[in-house]
Amino acid sequence: MALGKSIRIYLADGGVTGLRHGEIVNWTGQAIACPRTRFQELREWTEAKRPGIYFLFGQDDESGQDSVYIGEAEVVFDRLCSHISGKDFWTELVAFTSKDDNLTKAHVRYLESRLVSVATHAGRYAIENSASPQLPSLPRADRDAMEEFIGGIQTLLGVLGHRVLEPLVERAGIALTHEVVPGTQAAIQPIFEPSANFALLPSQTQTFQLRVSNLIATAVRTDEGLVVLANSEAASAVQNSLSVGYRTLREQLISSGVLIGSGSKLKFSRDQLFRSPSQAAAVVVGYSINGRDNWKTPNGVSFTDFENRLARNTYSVSSA
Repeated sequence: MALGKSIRIYLADGGVTGLRHGEIVNWTGQAIACPRTRFQELREWTEAKRPGIYFLFGQDDESGQDSVYIGEAEVVFDRLCSHISGKDFWTELVAFTSKDDNLTKAHVRYLESRLVSVATHAGRYAIENSASPQLPSLPRADRDAMEEFIGGIQTLLGVLGHRVLEPLVERAGIALTHEVVPGTQAAIQPIFEPSANFALLPSQTQTFQLRVSNLIATAVRTDEGLVVLANSEAASAVQNSLSVGYRTLREQLISSGVLIGSGSKLKFSRDQLFRSPSQAAAVVVGYSINGRDNWKTPNGVSFTDFENRLARNTYSVSSA
């Protein structure tokens, strides 16, 4: 079980959209989040005049996809000044420095390289870096310290509203860790195996499949919604019953390369998060459909029945 963390967020002017300073109790790092329109106020913050790394967040003008640029500097504020005129896409920055002044140039170069790699692997944001920075060589102790530092960065970024370093699905957890919900049976098998037959605790993830009109899609229930996994199939055409909102979302996924041609069908080129089972199902099949009834666990339990069983199980345990 993961240990809890205590986080402090200081709102410089009392507002949630202004400058914010974040720190994790007993962690040497610190974060400064700042909207582009308030950039000049960083001049008064000594925390921004140290070696560190920074994230510039915005959106791609053409695709509308969330975008990020990740950089490093010996003096973060000085480097950020150049990005006011040099980069137009970003609307918010988050910088990370150390409270104990122990980050060196080699350290922040290591962090930049690793964070670009982690963000690319997570696949949530378009990476604006033109090339992947080379990973510098560090002594083993320093390297381990920086990997631990990355964990703090990942946590604070999420708290500040940017899950750029968080993968949509932790596949190792899906494949290896699961327990039976009452009323189901379990058998440990690969996630993409149609006959896989298992259910997970509500704190973990659960796989579902949609089998409609010769289409097969696999998805995972997570804390954020339903993630349709890469290589899942989707219909190549839409029907009139598909709502305007879902139709627009589907077109965006096609234009951004998430849905690509595969014979007479489309397929997902990467994992894609949907906010509801019905949204995911409608995009897959191309018409209006009740996703809560049609997404089913590998042993045939619908999404609705699965959540109802979890609720009954949770109530039974709490009442015992």
